[in-house]
Amino acid sequence: LAVQDTTLGAMVILTRTVESIIICVALLAVFVPASSFHIQNQEVNRIIVNMGLSLGKLSSDSASITETLCGNASTDELLNSAFVFVKPHANNPKVQEKVKEMLIAAKVEIKSEGDISGSKIDDEKLIDQHYYAIASKATLLDPKDMAVPADKFEDFFGEKWEDVLADGKAANAMQACEKLGVDANGLEEAWRKCEPKNKVIKFGGGFYCGLVEVQGKPPLYVFNAFFMNMRSKFTGDASIHYYEVQFKPTDLKWEDFRGKVLGPTDPSTA
Repeated sequence: LAVQDTTLGAMVILTRTVESIIICVALLAVFVPASSFHIQNQEVNRIIVNMGLSLGKLSSDSASITETLCGNASTDELLNSAFVFVKPHANNPKVQEKVKEMLIAAKVEIKSEGDISGSKIDDEKLIDQHYYAIASKATLLDPKDMAVPADKFEDFFGEKWEDVLADGKAANAMQACEKLGVDANGLEEAWRKCEPKNKVIKFGGGFYCGLVEVQGKPPLYVFNAFFMNMRSKFTGDASIHYYEVQFKPTDLKWEDFRGKVLGPTDPSTA
């Protein structure tokens, strides 16, 4: 179950010399499928691969990038490439070995593997980038920079959004921990209490605001407060183990790699 709970994430940005085309796909399952993009070696001018948790940048030299991404494959046999990692709660030697066995058995080549510490994930906000849609409102953006629909905010909470900003009564989740004097668990607890009181509104996908109350502190409008508890599972003493992999589409379809090799994200359906 722990193995099936492994998730995959990457961000791939391709810039082609002839046409200025940028393809940016993120979260959960991102790839460079040979079946979807026909890229001639000479067309690749610069490829920056931010593998899910921003492990680093590959060389900007097109030849070395093509070799790194596609091995020695011809232009007619480009390879699928992916970044796979074991989540902190399942990260132990037995799971790591099992994941490796499953990848090899599926004809998936492991180009490299290693560990990323919770402190690095925290300091460089790597998990925030991985879960960007949610994290942007929780840790990366200040409330004044969020596209809060003022009319919906006022209709729901009975206060003008501009007045709330002016009075300093709004915060992202990370700021809220400091202002309310709580840790990730404390903020999570306070957030869950305001939900049944009808003090939480959803403005859009991954975009929530709640009026959070902590004893001895003024009420605070907090965005995506639940993310801090989720984030804490990847930081501190936690760590992930990753595998940079590639495989031939003729050996393994991307659909089967995602659905059968990695399996469902929810282990109960694995």
